Amino acid sequence: MEKITLEICAASLASCIAAEEGGADRIELCDNLLEGGTTPSYATIALAREKVKIALYPIIRPRGGDFLYDDMEFAIMQKDIALCKDLGCDGVVIGLLTADGKVDKVRTRVLVELAWPMGVTFHRAFDMTDDAFQALEDIIETGCERILTSGQRNTAPEGAELIQQLVEKAAGRIAIMAGSGVRAGNVAALAAATKAQEYHTTAKDYIDSRMQFRNPNVSMGGIPGVPEYGIAVTQATQVKLIREEAEKGLNN
Repeated sequence: MEKITLEICAASLASCIAAEEGGADRIELCDNLLEGGTTPSYATIALAREKVKIALYPIIRPRGGDFLYDDMEFAIMQKDIALCKDLGCDGVVIGLLTADGKVDKVRTRVLVELAWPMGVTFHRAFDMTDDAFQALEDIIETGCERILTSGQRNTAPEGAELIQQLVEKAAGRIAIMAGSGVRAGNVAALAAATKAQEYHTTAKDYIDSRMQFRNPNVSMGGIPGVPEYGIAVTQATQVKLIREEAEKGLNN
């Protein structure tokens, strides 16, 4: 029976611990998931490294928005990678593009070399490139070890056809990790369709705040589908179930 590699996108220490308890193989540690993930604080990375033993890959993204970075932002990314190395992280997650929608090979290679011997994942900036197959070759050339992709669609189930083609084109030269919208209820079909061996998900649910007083006149969030007094935390039971379902699909 073929096994999958399951990465949990965690935005808190509680989620990191739940990911490990549920049997995840790796954590992508982020802040600001509603912006697609930004670099977590030094303290968060340091404590996550203390609390969990599985592979830890902080995202190196200085802000939300696009993936075209100026010199100051690039300097921040380099400093954050050095800090992650000092803290004993296993890898980092990056994604840099040029203004015309290509992979920024020059700067990506600089960061990969700086990160060594840590591993490097190229994140869903890949999904914003103008040519997925050229981007695949460019990222392989830079030395990254995997690509996180939704198949250039909003969710991986929607982009399953391209993900399958990328798995085939990669031919073992780089791992293709399917992510975005991956849930226990759809991962078996996704695995059967793509034959990808790596999957990325938050496996989260919202737990209710312990606040007793709740001001009905003020909203600090206002994002549809996100409860005002809800805290998103990875659920160990969901981690376990997603792995089981993915492996069923892969071996179907």
